[in-house]
Amino acid sequence: MLVRSKQREIYKVQMPLTSLIDIVFLLLIYFLLTTNFLVEEGIKIKLPQAKASSPQTEEVITVFVDEEGRAYLGSEEVPLAALFDKLKMMIGKTEDKLVVVRADRAVILNKAVKVMDVAKAAGAGRLCLATEKDF
Repeated sequence: MLVRSKQREIYKVQMPLTSLIDIVFLLLIYFLLTTNFLVEEGIKIKLPQAKASSPQTEEVITVFVDEEGRAYLGSEEVPLAALFDKLKMMIGKTEDKLVVVRADRAVILNKAVKVMDVAKAAGAGRLCLATEKDF
């Protein structure tokens, strides 16, 4: 008489996914909370609006122009005569340095253009006039 033994089912090892999903969500929350959000430094100005604006991703030198036409580097007011020297020092020997002029929308265009002329004379390779995306 032949006796056959029952074949047992092979149990497969399964990884518990619940704890893995919890860890992934905790990491996601951690990175969202610790991310450095971009904070613009400088004076408060209202930028002109444009429909075709795109964000800048490279390091730039930013010159602010307020409603009265005064120029600022960071939060420090700089007269136009001294702006040339400071920009020349900041640009250095870099040929393709981008200078962004963030002029208030209420400023007279001539004053913003003067600041752009000073930046170009100081050796800025590229100039950009900052705008705000119009929704």
